[in-house]
Amino acid sequence: MRQRFPLSDHCDGRRFFNPGSNRSTRGLMQVLRWRLRGGRVAWPAEVFDPVAAPPPRAVDPGSVAITFINHASFLIRLPDGVVLTDPIFSERCSPVSWAGPRRVRRPGLALADLPRPDVVLLSHNHYDHMDFPTLRALQARHAPQFVTMLGNARELAGLGIVATELDWWQAISVGPLRITATPARHFSARTPFDRNRALWGGFMLGGAAGTVLFAGDSAAGPHWGEIRARLGAPDVALLPIGAYEPRWFMAAVHMNPMEAVQAHLALGAVRSVGTHFGTFQLTDEAIDAPLHGLQEACREFEVDRFGTLGFGETAVFELGGHRPDGVDRLCRSENGVNRGEDR
Repeated sequence: MRQRFPLSDHCDGRRFFNPGSNRSTRGLMQVLRWRLRGGRVAWPAEVFDPVAAPPPRAVDPGSVAITFINHASFLIRLPDGVVLTDPIFSERCSPVSWAGPRRVRRPGLALADLPRPDVVLLSHNHYDHMDFPTLRALQARHAPQFVTMLGNARELAGLGIVATELDWWQAISVGPLRITATPARHFSARTPFDRNRALWGGFMLGGAAGTVLFAGDSAAGPHWGEIRARLGAPDVALLPIGAYEPRWFMAAVHMNPMEAVQAHLALGAVRSVGTHFGTFQLTDEAIDAPLHGLQEACREFEVDRFGTLGFGETAVFELGGHRPDGVDRLCRSENGVNRGEDR
């Protein structure tokens, strides 16, 4: 029996959809058209990054330490708790270990070196965001609390994981940390038969000192302004900037860097950090295209507080609307990215 969900502006009771958009889905013919047209820029087979300093074991009150691990995986250390987002440490983001997109660089922080997270956030069920081998390892090693979107708990239960499901705008408290599910424009599927049977979204983390938004995976849309109106402008927003070409096919599910900067402005974020790039080649653009595109967009919109972190790099930000020294560095120094050496 198919699981049923509350009726809403993004659910008909059985399937989820993006409000105000065409509910038609991109089918096999569109996928074949994309892949057969060519145009994919080759990525290096492997990229080696210098070893980064380990993340701090504690932060001062009113601060957050954010470590970029890879793709959409971040370690977020707040005074109120430690949060891990969309963790993937596997060699491939795929239902099988022998095929599918293969990583071109090691995680910036090894799974064995990961401090115990209090909470693991899972934004949606795509293989590059909900990686079962990684989740099994985290459950066995740390047994953290898992928080995800509607429709995902049943599959996670098969891994021995008890997860809390949230609909958009629902919230849960984990100790002093408040976690609110936020909208995104995307889709879900793990097989050809379960498309949009689970929800997608992001999470606003709220503590005594301030807020951090992990946006998950999203296309452009009016939801950024709605998040600001309902929850306030985040102190730090983690926004996706990669996997966006070709636009005729990807614009419905992924932002390009220009749209990410527009999202930063719509959110009113004090500063933003780019995600979802440089790890797995999922689309056609070059490995460094998101970085150059972000630099160009920041110049065009005169934004100096949106950059990226190197793989394994940690940035410590003040919360509560303050602008610490070093924020501009994220935009000036090649967007802050430690690009390593292509091999």
